Amino acid sequence: MHNLLDRFLGYVRIETRPDDNNTSSPSSISQMLFAERLAEELEKIGMHEVTLDGNGYIMATLPANNGAETPVIGFIAHMDTSPEAPSAGINPLVHDNYDGKDIVLNTGRNIILSPTDFPELSSYTGQTIITTDGTTLLGADDKAGIAEIVTACEQMIANPSLRHGRIRVAFTPDEEIGRGADNFNVRRFGADYAYTLDGGGISELEYENFNAAAATVEVKGRSVHPGTAKDAMINSIMVAGHLDSLLPQRERPEFTEGYEGFFHLYDIRGSVEETLMKYIIRDHDPVKFSERKKHLNEAVAETGRRFPGASVRVVMKDQYFNMKEIIEANYHIIEAAVKAYRMAGVEPVIKPVRGGTDGARLSFMGLPCPNLFTGGHNYHGRFEYIPLQSMEKAVEVIINLCISVNK
Repeated sequence: MHNLLDRFLGYVRIETRPDDNNTSSPSSISQMLFAERLAEELEKIGMHEVTLDGNGYIMATLPANNGAETPVIGFIAHMDTSPEAPSAGINPLVHDNYDGKDIVLNTGRNIILSPTDFPELSSYTGQTIITTDGTTLLGADDKAGIAEIVTACEQMIANPSLRHGRIRVAFTPDEEIGRGADNFNVRRFGADYAYTLDGGGISELEYENFNAAAATVEVKGRSVHPGTAKDAMINSIMVAGHLDSLLPQRERPEFTEGYEGFFHLYDIRGSVEETLMKYIIRDHDPVKFSERKKHLNEAVAETGRRFPGASVRVVMKDQYFNMKEIIEANYHIIEAAVKAYRMAGVEPVIKPVRGGTDGARLSFMGLPCPNLFTGGHNYHGRFEYIPLQSMEKAVEVIINLCISVNK
């Protein structure tokens, strides 16, 4: 599948970082430019009804060729990459016939991707591994999903003997900042159900995700010359540190797994006068999720009492909820995915998403939408990588769903 590799390498070189401070959709010009390129490509490979709206949402159709009335299946991926890591000037590296040992990403900076740090890497010995050069993320989240969907459609168009019903595809902006479904028109998309291609390593199949909230804490102190600061200065940085210490220290992402939730302080910027803290709050269990939000509110209140001269305020917003209940009511779409995986020689591993996807919100908007693997690992950082063979299997799974889901 040379088209798959070339397509993916071309996509990741295009910077599509979102801008959380911009309320427009898409939040960055680069995403719209990428969307325009994708729309042209979809038309070129023979897709029908290709549209790109003013909010940066692409939709397209692969018409049915099976001559039967069957449900419409959709496939969705997002165009933006994580804002948490550098993403400009991405230089993907292709390592053929990986030998199972350390991969030197950057000789000058001595940046090494090692199976010692990431043991699952060695399981891909003999395969083609695509990595960063150690200075940026790769962008497989979710350029891999886009490349896999486009490649699958291209192959079905080129092979009309692959009989399928009507297929809809969509590519969305701003998923990484929680807005991927904000302007998604479910009715116009017109699918009975869909799958996001936004998962991790090969074999993952997910229909449970975190309940999620974002919180911004603003701490205002008082700046006084340090020589005369006694009983007068209120250092907002120290106040912020106290607040964070009131949260469970072992309930952070680096200490949790599986169904364990967390508080994640992912950005803090400040001075004596003012400090801004940004948290995300996650839990699969709705009761525990509510308790976490209450805990942060209580920590803010307690910090305000501890430092009466400071101003400590929090703004909290729910982002998405666990789609489990929606998918379980439509469990046949999981059964169809399991069948498609096994047809591709992949034994599915059903596990919870330790994150979110557009599919979580779309499921509550009337479009049941579990999550399929893309094949990538170590998303959102410079050690991100993806095996080409896993991407090829994802393409097979998409095609298998299309040709067998309605049999």
